[in-house]
Amino acid sequence: MRNEDKLRPLYTETDKSGVAFCVKPSREPIYERGDYTLSEKPVDDWVSWVVEGYEREVAHREAVGDDGVPVAKLGTGTHIYAAAFGCPVKTFDNDNPCALPFITTAAEADKIEVPAIESCPTLSRVIELGQKVRDSLGPDAYLGPCDMQTGFDTMCLIWDKTDLYCAMMLEDEREAVKRLADKCAELYKQFLIELRHEFPNMSPLHCPGTWCPPELGPWMSNDECGAVSTDMFEEFMLPEMVDLAETFGGIGMHCCASAEHQFESFTKIPNLYGFNRVQAQQGWLPILEHFAGPGSPTHVLDWIADEAIAQLLAQAPSGTRFIFQKTIDDIDEAKAWLDGMRALA
Repeated sequence: MRNEDKLRPLYTETDKSGVAFCVKPSREPIYERGDYTLSEKPVDDWVSWVVEGYEREVAHREAVGDDGVPVAKLGTGTHIYAAAFGCPVKTFDNDNPCALPFITTAAEADKIEVPAIESCPTLSRVIELGQKVRDSLGPDAYLGPCDMQTGFDTMCLIWDKTDLYCAMMLEDEREAVKRLADKCAELYKQFLIELRHEFPNMSPLHCPGTWCPPELGPWMSNDECGAVSTDMFEEFMLPEMVDLAETFGGIGMHCCASAEHQFESFTKIPNLYGFNRVQAQQGWLPILEHFAGPGSPTHVLDWIADEAIAQLLAQAPSGTRFIFQKTIDDIDEAKAWLDGMRALA
């Protein structure tokens, strides 16, 4: 329980500063095994993929002595919710699957219905795999979630975005956009509730996959926000995130868009307790302009250069909390990185 006791306060004690450093081994990509959510093979064929990855992570963290907590991640591509609504999915030999849009008009959007989770293999097989992994590892092992997408982001996979963004600007079509986004959000919310009921020991943080206390609210990818104005974000996207935060007592967010213009709007989400974003066009420092000091979300950052970590730690005001993650397979190299980072803190 040592590392849980170190990480949990970084998410929950909002009046204190803190930093943790997590070093994990690389994980076999899902495309090398074939995507279990799309296959007709038994889900049992993927249990070893999750269990072996978990066991490697356990051994790696014990050898390195980092601050991380191992999770048995039920990883997927971003396609799983869009496929549940009927999107065709393209697979690749060297990359994750992706959903392909299949509607272009408001009339087509209004014909789409919310499916039942049990009728969606891309969702029901996640639950089935989680059950089998839990049977293998026991109930105390933390599971890691599949991909998590807001309803709006899922809609942007379903509705060809060339036409979708035009519809958002047209008075007679914008309500159809909201109706489809609401349907996507409804399925996502139902799935979150099902996952939390079935797997009370599941970490909610899907990206970058760092452990997060299971009792906290879900995380989700919010990436399309980078493509719209602040007014459009608050009209079309923010209501869903507020609803999720109110339903689950808070949320965490992954954002890989250049979305600094939305940061002020993000502060309107009740108990936004965790934030992961990529470097984007303006670098890392803009996160300190809106999310720093007591009461700000914990920054869980990956894919970040050591120099940027040092800069954030040096400039962050008191009360800012960070969890930095790095993927390093070599044990000695991982130990050296960890020692260097802890010297900065």
